[in-house]
Amino acid sequence: MPDVILPALNEAAAIPWVLSRMPAGYRPIVVDNGSTDRTAELARELGAHVVHEEQKGFGAACWAGLHAATSDIVCFMDCDASLDPLALPIVVAYVEHGDADLVIGSRVAERGAWPPHARLANKALALEVRRRTRLRLDDLGPMRAIRREVLLDLAMTDRRSGWPLEMVLRAVHAGLRVRNVPVAYTERSGRSKVTGTVGGTVRAVKDMGRILREIK
Repeated sequence: MPDVILPALNEAAAIPWVLSRMPAGYRPIVVDNGSTDRTAELARELGAHVVHEEQKGFGAACWAGLHAATSDIVCFMDCDASLDPLALPIVVAYVEHGDADLVIGSRVAERGAWPPHARLANKALALEVRRRTRLRLDDLGPMRAIRREVLLDLAMTDRRSGWPLEMVLRAVHAGLRVRNVPVAYTERSGRSKVTGTVGGTVRAVKDMGRILREIK
């Protein structure tokens, strides 16, 4: 069964709910990216495999989790309780059955779950990716499934907020089949380190812009 890579930074409030919702047979790998709360301790107590990554950045945490994973198919998702792990088997099924190579959960947001500035930034990015790749993607969300060796072969380089976009663009360049699957998106626990502030969103947009310039 798949390993589930969960980048985490001060997510002690969300960890119990997230891990309690993990589907049977799915192994959670919590990548602690420098938390100052009990994120790592709680995750370990609740049965997750815990990895510590000192280099700050979403991509750095994902990369560390990928190298700690051992399953054929790996999943990624946020560890802030905005996404329900029970949706993972739906996302994974398309990879398991050979219908797609990279599956991305397209977030169907409940009222108040998505700050307006983040929603607009994500929509603009998805439109740009659609223009460049002709993929019918509505969202570049953080819940994903892909075969581990396939992802390693993409030779990802970003270690910051550009990781999700880089994965999509490199997958397209490699001729992989990429698709969206709708997943519920609820208000997260605590404040987002990226989309919770305009400044964080601006930094993420800059990272994404760099990836767009680098990968034509």
